[in-house]
Amino acid sequence: VMVWLRRCTHYLFIVVVAVNSTLLTINAGDYIFYTDWAWTSYVVFSISQTLMLVVGACYYLTCTGVPGTATYYALIMTVYTWIAKGAWFSLGYPYDFIVTPVWLPSAMLLDLAYWATKKNKHSLIFFGGVLCGMSLPLFNMVNLLTVADPLETAFKYPRPTLPPYMTPIEPQVGKFYNSPVALGAGAGAVLACTFAALGCTLNTWTYRWMA
Repeated sequence: VMVWLRRCTHYLFIVVVAVNSTLLTINAGDYIFYTDWAWTSYVVFSISQTLMLVVGACYYLTCTGVPGTATYYALIMTVYTWIAKGAWFSLGYPYDFIVTPVWLPSAMLLDLAYWATKKNKHSLIFFGGVLCGMSLPLFNMVNLLTVADPLETAFKYPRPTLPPYMTPIEPQVGKFYNSPVALGAGAGAVLACTFAALGCTLNTWTYRWMA
């Protein structure tokens, strides 16, 4: 019974994290965001996807102890997102956003950190977390480059007038050196370590709770 309870909890966690990662990614392709808030939403969603990837991948790695499972987890996220975005596109949602498997190379870096340090959990947290957090915003720029002209999209799919509290603010030129990749990578490098530790700890908590 305890073996099956462990397995079911493990699979439940995988599904929860992977589904939430998918939902975050769907919103990252929202044409309204990219029309009015391109840089801001890019930074926010780069960081959120980094954290969702790293917590699930570290759970996978420390649960199985097999380098390579982080990349496997990123593949799950990618396939989930393809299915979900395909469904939304078929319903007529105006996506100009092609989902590329941007999580895979960042997950490979997690696997590399775990394997190169002979499955050292703390090295995975610090080295893997920094590498993943810094790399994903860079790879995510591939997605941003595939977005069609936002103005064309806005005219093609007009929307109701926004209420005052939702009215976009003019961007400040030069703020953060006008680099969403640098801002996302800097914040991601710090936060990803925290979430890598959380993924490892969740694995520990799971087994203590089951014991």
